[in-house]
Parts: sequence; C-alpha cells; structure tokens
Amino acid sequence: MGFISTVLGFCGFGVGISAGLVIGYYLFIYFQPSDVKDPEIRPLVEQDSETLQRMLPEIPLWIKNPDYDRVDWLNKFLEYMWPHLDKAICATAKNIAKPIIEEQIPKYKIDAVEFETLTLGSLPPTFQGMKVYVTEEKELIMEPLIKWAGNPNVTIAVKAFGLKATVQVVDLQVFAQPRITLKPLVPSFPCFANIYVSLMEKPHVDFGLKLVGADLMSIPGLYRFVQELIKDQVANMYLWPKTLQVPVLDPAKAFKRPVGVLHVKVVRAMKLKKKDLLGASDPYVKLKLTEDKLPSRKTTVKHKNLNPEWNEEFDIVVKDPETQALELRVYDWEQVGRHDKMGLNVIPLKELTPEEPKTFTLDLLKNMDLNDVQNEKSRGQLVVELTYKPFKDDEVPTTFAESKEVQKAPESTPDGGGVLVVIIHEAQDVEGKHHTNPYVRVLFRGEEKKTKHVKKNRDPRWEEEFSFMLDEPPTNDRLHVEVHSSSSSRIGLLHPKESLGYVDINLSDVVNNKRINERYHLIDSKNGKIQVELQWRTK
Repeated sequence: MGFISTVLGFCGFGVGISAGLVIGYYLFIYFQPSDVKDPEIRPLVEQDSETLQRMLPEIPLWIKNPDYDRVDWLNKFLEYMWPHLDKAICATAKNIAKPIIEEQIPKYKIDAVEFETLTLGSLPPTFQGMKVYVTEEKELIMEPLIKWAGNPNVTIAVKAFGLKATVQVVDLQVFAQPRITLKPLVPSFPCFANIYVSLMEKPHVDFGLKLVGADLMSIPGLYRFVQELIKDQVANMYLWPKTLQVPVLDPAKAFKRPVGVLHVKVVRAMKLKKKDLLGASDPYVKLKLTEDKLPSRKTTVKHKNLNPEWNEEFDIVVKDPETQALELRVYDWEQVGRHDKMGLNVIPLKELTPEEPKTFTLDLLKNMDLNDVQNEKSRGQLVVELTYKPFKDDEVPTTFAESKEVQKAPESTPDGGGVLVVIIHEAQDVEGKHHTNPYVRVLFRGEEKKTKHVKKNRDPRWEEEFSFMLDEPPTNDRLHVEVHSSSSSRIGLLHPKESLGYVDINLSDVVNNKRINERYHLIDSKNGKIQVELQWRTK
C-alpha cells in the first residue's frame, strides 16, 4: 500500500502542477485587472527631475537637437494619404512576398502560406525630426527618426499535413532611425536614380503574435527572444554601412552621357540676301545641337559678302544621335542693335553614318514649318560637311559607378598630352554692389570660356563643362576662375559689369589625382564660394 500511495501521490502532484499552469496561463491572458486608474496629467513645470529624465526619450529630436528639422508638414501629408498608402503598400508587400514564400515553403514541407487579411491599420507612422546632410557629390542624404505605434491586422494562414494554423500580428510598434540616400541626382523625373536605405542603429520592434486566440508573446522569455532575434536579423542585413538599394531609374539613360563627337565644317554660303542699306550683308553662322544647354558655337563674321567662305571646323559632343539634330542659323552682323536673321535649317543626326563624312547643301528657311508659304522664298544656301564619330566602348562609362572615374581622352589627343575638363557646378552667396546677374569666366593659357548668365540669383547653378586640349600635362599651371555680374537693363549702363570674386586653382593636384571636385572661397568676396570640378583625361 505504501508503494501504491507514493505512486498516486506523484501522479497527483504532476496533474495538479500541469492543471495549475494551464489555468494560470489562461487567467493571465484572458483576464485583465479592472481597477487600473488613468494616469494623472500634469504640466512639465510641475514634474520632478526624475520624471523629466524618464520623459526625455519621448521628446522629439527637433527640440533636443538643432541639427534636426521639424517635419509636421510630412506628418500631415501622411495622415491624409495613409488610407491610400495602406492599400498600395499592402499590395506591393504581397507581390514581393509571394515569390519568396513559394521558393521557401518546399524546404519546410509546408503546403501553403497565405495572407488572409493584410492592413496596416488607421494610424500612420510619425516623423519625430529629420536631419539633412549636404555633400559635394550629386546626392541627397536624410536621416529621419520614425516612430510607428500602429494597429495593423496581419493574419497569415499556414497549411501543412492537412491542418491549418492561423497566426495574427497585432499591436505593432517600430522605432527606427534610417539613413535614406537619393543618388545620383539626375535631370530626369523623379530626379534621382537610386534609393539607398540603411539603419544607423538597431530598431526597436514590439508586437503581439496570436495563435488560436492566445498571445504567444505573453509566454515568459519568448517575447525577449523574438525581439532580439528580429533586431539582430535586420541589423545584419541593413545596419550601416550595409544598405538596401532600390533602383528607380537607369542612370545611363537619365544622365544621357556623351556617346560621340560631331565634327562640323562650315564650308560656305551662297546667294545670300542683302540686309544692309548699302546693298550687302555681314553674315556669320551659329550652330548647336538640340536638347543641349551649352552655348551656341559661332563662325567669324564675313563683312560685306553675299557668298562667304568660312571653312571653319567645330567639334560638338553628342549625347543621343537618334533624337538630337544640328541647328544652323545664319545672321547678319550689326554693330548697333539686334543682328538680323537670314535663315536657318536643321540636320537630324540619325541621317549620318558613323565615321563617314557627308556634305549637305541646305536651303535657308524662315522657320521649320514646312507648310509656311514664306519658306518658298529663296534666302540662299549653306554648305556644311558633317562627320559623326561615336566613342569606343573603352572611351565612355557604361554605369554610374564607372562615371565617377575619369573618362579617357579621344584618340585624336596628342601623345603625352590630354584634355583638361573644367565643370562649373554652382556658386553660393555671391552678391554685387549694383546688380547680381552672375556668370563665370574661365581663363587658361590665354583662352577664355564663359558660362551663361543667371539673372538675379545669389546662389546660381550652371552645370557647364569646358575642355582644353593640351600637348603636355599642366603640372605647373594655374586655372583662373572669376565670377562676374553684368547689367541686364539700360539703367545699369553706369555699372555694366563688376567682379564678384575669383580664385586661382593650382592644376598639379588634378594631374596627380585625375579628378578633384572642391568648393573654393572666392577672393574679394565676403562669403562667396564656387564649386568647380576638374578632370585630367588621357588616352
């Protein structure tokens, strides 16, 4: 009897413990205390120091840190757009998750994993502040602090071995500080080619996980284990300097980098019409490519000549031979007043065969409207010779990563020499005494280049490129870059032009490093700066 009593006693103890754990777990999950009081709300000035220290993490970053900007407008935008963003994000998430699930479930002998419900709820995330970094490269770097205490409803059904289990994610909270980089910035909408996302610290993630109506996260020890597991997995994938790259545009198409050179020889004009009172004209030709922001190239002026011969040659960079065309305009030079138009014509580059010279004899037209009867009137002819020379594969970069490397110089570059490329990006805080219509003069070895004028702007942006073909490296030379302002009205005749500052750049650095991109303080300017990129290209 003693032995039997002992066995029964152990069985009773085991059954009692098991029943107690089950009942206790049930009561812990399904019965909440009803005597919880609402917290007392008091002004900050009445709080003690310990309470204020506990509240410090909840204070927005734009209050604690002057580097962070307040972005209430963005939170208001999210509030209005959240119902639509919710549907769009959920649809995208399903499309992304579907192929991943289909690839993974055979490994675990699972029949199917499906979203029964997927909604992010009615509470959008909030931005507690945002920090923006300014760099010398073509990029925009932002670091927002995101807090989301949402009420999503994500229900996933898992089917295996003829059984079905439903898992529900509720009460999701995410606190994260990502770094979002938009680069490179390009002149095509949406104005950036890629989005790079990385986390500056491990995110805080909290959520409830219900299985058969019970919250699994309430099991002691499981909550902390799952939370740390998620933090570590996310950190391993995206903690800075690791990044998530989201392609938006093809940088090669967005930038429309040069693909070749158009060699233009303006030969002659014939039977031009008289424009001057004395029965002659002073013609010259302006030529440029369409879809190109660079200034037009010009021939010399042939005074009092209706059949001028120029035989002048120009090299123009081509970015898209399928869509670009060469515009040719003939003008009559006037010493006073505007120059008179004598005629124009256009040659599409797609009519050219690469590496084959082709001569065109063009009738000068009043405009490019073929139905305009005024174009039937004779205005003379213009003879030009064109040769399109596309770059070889090793002369032009094919990806953005390669575009940061210096391109090679054309094959026509002299042996031992190269091409000095000067890119005038922008200036800041330039201001004249009488007017501020800035442009830049680039002087090198007696040769002068000019950017376009930007009217009434203290922070002008040009993004213009100039090239100098050299027989030897400019190791001991200096480049003179000067910002000027010219009057754009008759009132400014007393002060037609003034200097806004200058800088002399030693070129030994660019010869040694192949490329430099710096912001220089302008001499004789109070706060003015100019950003200049220099490249030394060799064969």
